[in-house]
Amino acid sequence: MDSLNRREFVKKTTIAGAGLAMSTALGGKQLNPETLRSDPWKIYFFSKHLQFLDYEEAADACAAAGVNGADLTVRPGGHVLPENVERDLPRAVKAFRNAGLQVEMMASGITDPDDPLTERVLQVASDMGIRFYRLGYYSYDPGLSITKNLEEIKVKMNGLARLNEKYRIHGAYQNHAGHNFGAPVWDLWEVIKDMDPEWTGCQYDIRHATVEGNGSWPLGLKLLKDHIRCLVIKDFKWGEQDGKNLEVNVPVGEGVVDFKAYFKLVNELGIHGPITLHLEYPMFPEKEMTIARKKELAIQLMRKDFDALKSYL
Repeated sequence: MDSLNRREFVKKTTIAGAGLAMSTALGGKQLNPETLRSDPWKIYFFSKHLQFLDYEEAADACAAAGVNGADLTVRPGGHVLPENVERDLPRAVKAFRNAGLQVEMMASGITDPDDPLTERVLQVASDMGIRFYRLGYYSYDPGLSITKNLEEIKVKMNGLARLNEKYRIHGAYQNHAGHNFGAPVWDLWEVIKDMDPEWTGCQYDIRHATVEGNGSWPLGLKLLKDHIRCLVIKDFKWGEQDGKNLEVNVPVGEGVVDFKAYFKLVNELGIHGPITLHLEYPMFPEKEMTIARKKELAIQLMRKDFDALKSYL
C-alpha cells in the first residue's frame, strides 16, 4: 500500500474509531480485558521524543512513521502543560486526528488526587476520548519503613482510583528500574491488588523489568497480568564505564530484552492493550541540526523501531 493510500485508510478508520473512543470516555464501552483483546495491536509513539516540534508537525511525523498515533506528554515540561490543559490538550488531539491518527494515551505527572490540577487534567483528557494515562512516580521516603511508604502511596492511589472511575479513564503506574516505588513490581502489586483493574493498573515496561529481574521478570508479569491494560516498549544492552555496568538504551531488537519470549507470554496470559513506543537512545548525533533535519531523522528512527516491534507482534 503506498503512503498516500495508507494515510487515507488510516484517516478513515481513525475517524470511525474516534466516536468509539469518545463513547468510552463518556461511560459507553468499558475497558475490560475482553474488549481490549478484540482490538488489533495499536502502537503509539511517545511524544516526549518529538517535543522539538509543534502539535501539527509532531502529528505529521507520526503519520509518516506509520504508527497509530501519539502517547502525549501532559505534564510539567511536556507537550501539554497541565496548567494549560483546557486550551492545549484539545488543540493537540485535534492536530493528530486531522492527520488521521489517534490519541488514546497520555503520560502525566499525576500522583496526588488532591492536587487541583489532577481533576482538571483527567476531566479534559476524558472529554477528549483519552482512555489511558500514566501516573507520575512515587519515591520512597528513607525516613519511613517500606511498609509505611506503601501504606501512604496506597492512600494516594486509592484516591486516584476513585477519580479514574469517575472520569472513565484507566490510570497506570509504570514499573521503572531504579530506587522508586514500582521498580521491583512486587511493591506495586501490594498497593494495587485490591483495586479495580478496569480503572487502575500497571503500564508494564519489559525493558525496565529486564533490568531489575533479568531471569525473574516472567513472575512479575504473571503477578500483575490482570492489572495490565497498556505496555511500554524499548530496549537496552549492558555497557561498562569506570568499572561499573550501565544500561545503554538501543533500538528495539538490538539489545538484551527477549521480545520473543515476552510476547509469547503476553499472548498466553491474555494481556492486550495499546503500546507506547519509546526511543530513549540518542536520536540526534549532531549538535547543530535544523528542525527539519531532526524531524527527518526522527521519522527514520521511528519507522525502524516500529518495524522491529511489528516483527515481534
